[in-house]
Amino acid sequence: MQVTETLNEGLKRGYSITLSAAELEDKVTEKLKEAQPNVEIKGFRKGKVPMALLKKQFGKSVLGEAMQESIDGAMSDHFEATGDKPAMQPDVKMTNDEWKEGDDVEVSLNYEALPIVPEADFSAVKLEKLVAKIDDKDVDDALSNLAESAQNFEDRKKGSKAKDGDQVVINFLGKVDGEAFEGGAGEDYPLVLGSNSFIPGFEEQLVGAKVGDDVEVKVKFPEEYNAEHLAGKDAVFECKVNEVKAPAAAEINDELAVKFGADDLADLKTKITERLQDEYTGAARMVMKRQLMDELAKLVSFDLPPTLVENEANSIAHSLWHEDNPEVEGHDHPEIETTAEHTGLAERRVRLGLLLAEIGSKQEITVTDAEMQQAAMQQAQQYPGQERQFFEFLQQNEQMQQQMRAPIFEDKVVDYIIELAEVKEKKTTKENLQKAVEDLENDA
Repeated sequence: MQVTETLNEGLKRGYSITLSAAELEDKVTEKLKEAQPNVEIKGFRKGKVPMALLKKQFGKSVLGEAMQESIDGAMSDHFEATGDKPAMQPDVKMTNDEWKEGDDVEVSLNYEALPIVPEADFSAVKLEKLVAKIDDKDVDDALSNLAESAQNFEDRKKGSKAKDGDQVVINFLGKVDGEAFEGGAGEDYPLVLGSNSFIPGFEEQLVGAKVGDDVEVKVKFPEEYNAEHLAGKDAVFECKVNEVKAPAAAEINDELAVKFGADDLADLKTKITERLQDEYTGAARMVMKRQLMDELAKLVSFDLPPTLVENEANSIAHSLWHEDNPEVEGHDHPEIETTAEHTGLAERRVRLGLLLAEIGSKQEITVTDAEMQQAAMQQAQQYPGQERQFFEFLQQNEQMQQQMRAPIFEDKVVDYIIELAEVKEKKTTKENLQKAVEDLENDA
């Protein structure tokens, strides 16, 4: 096996690999010898088939496998000898297109090597940790929001007209072409006006109705309605208004606390304080993590694999284009050109990604099965009723597992660096902390 360097420019590498016909023949023979004890052909006992006959009958079928194994072995030996780690899947091509059995095999190997990431002194990194105090007003505001979300409905004065946001209790009977249809009737149904729980146009026509009113609601079922026999049809609902109720926030007491899983009001306040503290801590960490990334971007410098940067710039440009054109859901759109700004952001992301990966590798930082399971359970909550299907899909999808593992790994590496950095706490207000988080989102 002969390996000749053809390119060494920055991180770009190119090699020509020549596998001689004799070496290939030896590999074929080796594989046939491995199989010989188990081969049985008419006229010969098992394991006694002559090598010449084996080559005649099975040589061509083994040839491709032998060629692939030889080339893979040469690549493996090359990466072990050079210490190179390809940034992406190497480009491997057979260059003698007119190859025939008995010829040498000539292959080109091209790739971009991962750079050598320099050591960094993280103790020189200075970070600021924002600390916002939780006061009684924060807790009271949170309690008020909970009471609002747990609102009750109380009868309006006799003769009052229903307003948007009110609850009307109605009897209704729906008809299409004068005929009642299945599922189109109900009695004493509590409907909150403005909730959009009925088909478009229904609730608006009950605004202004009073107790005892008969209201004829005329609507059209959507073209994409899930009941095909009703899709796109005009319908009339005969409605009788039995009650009109106004929303009223629930009282802030022990009963409300129990509704939200607390023992009593004091326990609910404690839980709210803990939740707010977690939110503030999480927000402060987001701000400090951005500071850390800014510092790391200035701390180290090294060459970047061009294709990684190009792919990342294209991805950034594509995502930003869709943000500016939300009406385009698919990818049937003009070609999107990258700008210097996209490339600059891509270089930052690639550099930081490679740096964090190198630190994690050297410190043997890993993502545990328990951490992956916790992340999977959190994500499964987005698919109520389909959790089992989600877990099955996750188990079979390596790419999705990697997408879930990557942010956990990054956070663990960030935690490691923060432990080494110089961190000073700075007291701030809730408002200033919120603004700092908003600034992060605006700069993203």
